[in-house]
Amino acid sequence: MRIIIVGINPVGIALVRNLVQEEQNDITLVAEDAEQLRQLQSRIDIRTVHGPASHPNVLERAGAEDADILMAVTDNDESNMIACQVAHSCFRTPKKICRIRSRAYLQNPALFDPDGGVPVDVLIRPEEMLTDAIHRLLKLPGALQVLNFAEGRVQLVAVTVTESGPIAGHKIGALHERMPDVDCRVAAIYRRNHPPLIPQGDTTIEAGDEVFFIAEPAHIAEVMRCMRPMDPGYRNIVVAGGGQVGERLVANIEDDYHVRVIERLMSRCTYLSEELKRTIVLCGDASDSEFLHDIEIQRADVFCALTNDDAANIMSALLAKKLGVRKVISLVNDDAYTDLVHSGSIDIALSARQFTISEILAQVRQGDVSTVHSLRRGAAEAIELVVHGDRRNSQVIGQALRNIELPVGVTIGALVRGDQVLIAHGNTVMEADDHVILFVVDKSCIPQVNRLFQTDFGFF
Repeated sequence: MRIIIVGINPVGIALVRNLVQEEQNDITLVAEDAEQLRQLQSRIDIRTVHGPASHPNVLERAGAEDADILMAVTDNDESNMIACQVAHSCFRTPKKICRIRSRAYLQNPALFDPDGGVPVDVLIRPEEMLTDAIHRLLKLPGALQVLNFAEGRVQLVAVTVTESGPIAGHKIGALHERMPDVDCRVAAIYRRNHPPLIPQGDTTIEAGDEVFFIAEPAHIAEVMRCMRPMDPGYRNIVVAGGGQVGERLVANIEDDYHVRVIERLMSRCTYLSEELKRTIVLCGDASDSEFLHDIEIQRADVFCALTNDDAANIMSALLAKKLGVRKVISLVNDDAYTDLVHSGSIDIALSARQFTISEILAQVRQGDVSTVHSLRRGAAEAIELVVHGDRRNSQVIGQALRNIELPVGVTIGALVRGDQVLIAHGNTVMEADDHVILFVVDKSCIPQVNRLFQTDFGFF
């Protein structure tokens, strides 16, 4: 697949690193920073083109005439839209993927109408995806991650097992004994500094394990109660940062929670106080311990650090935790802070970059891929794909799951067949048009997964 990526920011670089690892991808990166391009090309074997992607001659040098996909992911919405327009008007590029951050554009869907609007095939909304993820976490206290598949009919949840959790010290098979009417599947277990465990029925779950499990939404809470005592529901939420992410989150949750938002700029505070309905807007510095003490931060159930500054987010979250906040969530995009984030004081770290990458990967993967979620800072993935073909040309259709030779490090969590959710068991038989939920702990297995599920007319 011939892919042009526009933008050498962290999102563009991360996309390059992900896509060059996969088979049959021919990547060209377009950017205006010649030195950054030179440095990246010295580390990764890709083609680079220097210049603005809004210029037709630049996209022509990038091979736009033969490109299958153009991904415009710069930090400038207008540049991204113009690049898509030029790719469409001058080169008829089949698929244009555009990263848009501004709510002013996203609130006007007619702008991207295929009949006369900006010719964008796939809109990537990182802030929207991020705030939706936080909202799901607020609804499910104690969860580290909550991901939707098949339009929300199946969820993948990550949770840390505690010593008081009923399943701690017991084998996975005991889950069914404790919940005979609930069907779930443990997809992976992360245990301290050990490699991820691919769970079997006789695998023992230990206190401190980070467990990823799959179940229908109605059963999630009951499964969690087997892993740890259920946290009390959240009521008081404090959000640090009144920018695009903070504003969108607060607007979504202010009817259900008591919300306060902290913003440093007075002009932005004035704007927020006019736009928001029930939220209390506080002008101040969330990394100032005296300020946090004055607003009685210890009364908050959740503190969300959502400014544009990773360092400020980490420091304010650490301070809020020290002052007694039950749960702290921090927006952290820079991988350089990974070790600090995972030191244990910050409960949940989220990356808008990872949401962007996940959404784009779903658009470029071979086969009919509906959803891709990048997990564990990009080390693992959860994938939803649709199975096509029949018994004559598919290696999986008509096969019981126990007979399908999955690559090492890959587990099938569930199948969605129409309105029916089938949690994966050995005797479950795969059928055409099933939506398959896969957990992949080693991304190097992705090409093998693609080959396994593709329709092969030479297979009999």
